[in-house]
Amino acid sequence: MNDLPRTDFSVKPVLVGRKVTLRPFLLDQDAPALRAILQDPEVGRLTGSDHGPVEPEPWNEAAEKQMRAWYGTRHEQSDRLDLAVVERASGVCVGEAVLNEWDGGNRSCSFRIALAPAGQDRGLGTEAVRLIVGYGFERLGLHRISLGVFAFNPRARRAYEKAGFVAEGVKRDALRYDGAWVDQITMSILGPEWERHRGRPAVAR
Repeated sequence: MNDLPRTDFSVKPVLVGRKVTLRPFLLDQDAPALRAILQDPEVGRLTGSDHGPVEPEPWNEAAEKQMRAWYGTRHEQSDRLDLAVVERASGVCVGEAVLNEWDGGNRSCSFRIALAPAGQDRGLGTEAVRLIVGYGFERLGLHRISLGVFAFNPRARRAYEKAGFVAEGVKRDALRYDGAWVDQITMSILGPEWERHRGRPAVAR
């Protein structure tokens, strides 16, 4: 892997899989999915953005402006990679996949993914994880990619494990949600592991 050509986070690629394509955001086209993610209470719970059951805030002009300011500048970021997850069959954006918190000296970064309800439970997320993680190792020259998943989200943890992430520790009581403390599991995948199984540890050589 060390002999592969390198690029950097300022390059915003298009990554094509069997079920999904990851590409830079096309704001007008992707806005409905992005609104759905930002307004989904379950997304807020699973990402730790909310601290208890809440009703979605009315979507108003200020919310629209804030969303467009954020996603409209993702292509300008040189220290992170934010890509839309697009279902190939429909051509519709169903979420986002992100490499962020880049540490160049240690060749590491964090990963997160969020899918709208329309993109869940069909294997789209697993393929999106493999596409962007593979890009991180094979083109960005990363050595380690890590993430955090809350203990009340075992479905996501299984999906990450299917792509080769390994649980390595627990942040105890990392989130207070609805009056209860919730642990966060830290997971990671290393370059040599990816080289061995390419995101499919169950069938590794």
